[in-house]
Amino acid sequence: MLLVSLISYIDRNTLALLAPTILKETGLSVEQYGYIISAFSVAYTIANPVWGRWLDRIGVRWGMSLSVALWSAASAAHALAGGLASFATARAALGFGEGATFPGGMRTAVQTLPPDKQSRGIAIAYSGGSLGAIITPVIVTPIAHWWGWRAAFLFTGAIGVVWLILWQFVSRRPALRRKPDRQAAASGRRPARFSDARIWSFMCAYAWGALPLALVIYGGAIFLNRSLGASQLQIGHVLWIPPLGWEIGYFLWGWLADRQVAAGRPPQRAFGALLGAATVLSAPLALAPWIGSFWLVMALLFLSMFAASGFIILTVAWAARVYSSDDAGLIAGLGAGAWSLMVAVAMPVFGRLFDRGRFDAGFALAAVFPAAGYLVWWAVNYGVGKSGISATPNG
Repeated sequence: MLLVSLISYIDRNTLALLAPTILKETGLSVEQYGYIISAFSVAYTIANPVWGRWLDRIGVRWGMSLSVALWSAASAAHALAGGLASFATARAALGFGEGATFPGGMRTAVQTLPPDKQSRGIAIAYSGGSLGAIITPVIVTPIAHWWGWRAAFLFTGAIGVVWLILWQFVSRRPALRRKPDRQAAASGRRPARFSDARIWSFMCAYAWGALPLALVIYGGAIFLNRSLGASQLQIGHVLWIPPLGWEIGYFLWGWLADRQVAAGRPPQRAFGALLGAATVLSAPLALAPWIGSFWLVMALLFLSMFAASGFIILTVAWAARVYSSDDAGLIAGLGAGAWSLMVAVAMPVFGRLFDRGRFDAGFALAAVFPAAGYLVWWAVNYGVGKSGISATPNG
């Protein structure tokens, strides 16, 4: 599951990394690029809960096989694109297929690990995304440099095929071959329902808290190129640094979450304190356009991705403690889908601001949303730690 999330982020980050070259060659504006990202995000938003519910019902073995086959074909199809419509179509197909990535990761962790290791299991499965963002510049930059940007997309399609072959062997494990057992009644945990305000607070905290990821992933290369004068080759050499904070964050926040669970602290208070720390660490991102030092900017981007990973792991781990494991895929899908919807709305706005040279406004906007997400989550959940939601492994 780490490998599949890694591949999914290589696929989606290839366009972001090569954006300066692709926009120049195709004549697309940054605002149009924002709409291309939105096409992915809208499809990804819809697909996440759909795949999540499906994986909860039929299991991860065949569900993940179908999704990866679909998105690998869509990723390779980018090599044939040349304008707004063709890029948006390929991007939407990629987004729909990749909607199974994190529901599959969470479904696997919940289905195969004991409760006091699930947060770290989720972190491992999810961390392929940040690892993919780290290695994409290292792998894709030389391919694009030697053979052109279209060859880079053919490469991303090919590695999906390799994973599918591997998966047919790995997924023979009995815990993955069988359909998930229904355990809601036995566990005593409540099912996830849209009528529950806490589901909406979870989605807000996840989507708004992790919004800086989108700014750095999809806009980082353009910012470094247009604001700081970095070349495409220079960008490829350094753009692995911010996602390293994302990767480290997954494991650190996951470890801290499991410690809270093992200590038996009420979920709201335990995870609320950690989310508060992630909120504070998100704020300095607003300073990036005002700093002339290239390496200090890279440090701020690193810190923002570290903080954003906390919002992802902590909110998902909190929801896993509150709701039935029967709905693990759905919960992961709702979180990732909410984030993607936020990206679909925000990226054209960021693109328009970047076209006008208003990097300060774009970064400030991204830095405000984590605090807003935390406040919504806290307002809904504060004081319910004694309302019958247990922090014990059995719910």
